[in-house]
Amino acid sequence: MVTVVRLVVDGRLDAEAAPALRDAINAHIERGVVNLVVDLASISFVDTAGLAALVSGMKRSRQASGDLQLVRPTSTAAFRVFELTQFDQIFRFVEPT
Repeated sequence: MVTVVRLVVDGRLDAEAAPALRDAINAHIERGVVNLVVDLASISFVDTAGLAALVSGMKRSRQASGDLQLVRPTSTAAFRVFELTQFDQIFRFVEPT
């Protein structure tokens, strides 16, 4: 059985919020939960610190033979950051439910 953990991020994924997300991702991976979904549906903003936390988590997850997927932000402005940085080509996005 594969365990998948969903982490929900609300509001801003910025330099203030990114360390907590990075810590949560790392804690799950250290416990052996390597398949993660980060739900970004409710974010309104993402900056480079937020992107770095997601990239770091994806790399750690994949190194442990897992994966990190993202729920697509409903905010077009927030998703635009992923498009401009071409991270929309790197991450696997699922649509919000």
